[in-house]
Amino acid sequence: MYVLMAALCTVHICNLTTIIPRMLLGLIFNLNLISLPACLIQMFIIYCGVTLESNILVVMAMDRYVAICKPLRYADIMNKTLLVQLAVAAMIRGGCIASPIVVLASQVHFCGSNIIQNFVCENMALLFLACSDISINNVVGMMITTVLAGFDISFILFSYVKILHAALSIALGSVRHKALQTCGTQLLIIALTYISYLLSSAMYRAGKSVTQDIHNLFSAVYVILPAVADPVIYGLRVKEIRECIGKLLKGRVDNGSK
Repeated sequence: MYVLMAALCTVHICNLTTIIPRMLLGLIFNLNLISLPACLIQMFIIYCGVTLESNILVVMAMDRYVAICKPLRYADIMNKTLLVQLAVAAMIRGGCIASPIVVLASQVHFCGSNIIQNFVCENMALLFLACSDISINNVVGMMITTVLAGFDISFILFSYVKILHAALSIALGSVRHKALQTCGTQLLIIALTYISYLLSSAMYRAGKSVTQDIHNLFSAVYVILPAVADPVIYGLRVKEIRECIGKLLKGRVDNGSK
């Protein structure tokens, strides 16, 4: 679980490193220019990151399912070999999902305005500048979103239904409470991630009925908010991390009083 948490944080850091520096340069120094190849590269990294994040959440659900429903076989099933295989599969899946979106976007004919009304190169933000037919892009984008979110959410929900059933059948109150607390933390992360992503996609599909400020707001929510909230939520749930933070704050207070 700690390896998966570290992987999730790594994906968040990579995504934010791709977005935040350029966004700050635009806000502070008005350096808003970006070439089409750089825009496509940023898009590829973002969608790879979003897919990897979804993959990690699926593996987390699998890990908790094995830990709670098959505890005696946990060490045999969730071993290093399986973790490496899942990591390789996650990276391949991320590339396979992001590549069609970026390749199709690179083949679109652009004319007229070259201003993206967004702080990040998203697929729909770029396609708004297209002069050619983008129906294939829209269909592929919808299919990928449906498959990614539909499969992953279904698998996660199935896993947690099994987990909750097993946890509620545990006789010991303390063990049951710990299992439910762990699952509650992960379900909160999962809900935050998928709801923000699906809302952002829905806002773009709504077209001109939604203002550009709303588009930007939901883009920021699904790209930035999970990366900021995940460490806080997980950190506050882990007793050792809470104790370390408490000691650190207490030491600063003591030093300040001296």
